Amino acid sequence: MTIAERIQSLRKASGISQEELAERIGVSRQAVSKWEGGQSLPDLEKIILLSDQLETTTDYLLKGIPPAPEGKRNRGPLLASIAGTILNGAGLIAAVAIWVERQTAYAVAIGLIAMLIGTGIFLLGQWPTGREQEAARRSFLLPNLWILPFIPLSCLFNLLDGVMGGFSGQLAPIPLLGNSLVSFSLYWILYLVFGIAATRALLKSAAKPQHV
Repeated sequence: MTIAERIQSLRKASGISQEELAERIGVSRQAVSKWEGGQSLPDLEKIILLSDQLETTTDYLLKGIPPAPEGKRNRGPLLASIAGTILNGAGLIAAVAIWVERQTAYAVAIGLIAMLIGTGIFLLGQWPTGREQEAARRSFLLPNLWILPFIPLSCLFNLLDGVMGGFSGQLAPIPLLGNSLVSFSLYWILYLVFGIAATRALLKSAAKPQHV
């Protein structure tokens, strides 16, 4: 089977017309018709776009190598992302719980160590890079944009708040109402603004069209 035959077969199996496929990848219907007729070949950039739209691999389009069965695809990156997120979340919860119970700075260390290990697990699962890693990276970043900054920002806030209030700030995994209600409220406003802006930017990047 030639490249032309594979493109035509996959397009028909997907139930889309030449016009629809052409619109999705940013070319004319005539270009798709020529590809399927063997009169011309898509360039590498269009091969990548075709593989996305026809839900196959570039190896299959170019060489006819069948994609790996769904069950055999690499699940490592996603599992590493999930495990890292769970550990990071558990570290945050444990740090807050220990602080509430004992009021000790060790709570900060425990939370940060857990987050360091969780992030390390995620990073180990991202090598080598590939399509699975891109999806896993987004699934990790969305919740961790909120989880990872919380303890460092809380510590920074408490220390600065202490200096401004003329006393020694405490290392705590949560913002403390030490100096004033205004500064305490400002912390939460800045945290929410940062989280929402970062989340929107990530979602916008993920939804950005891939064709030019």
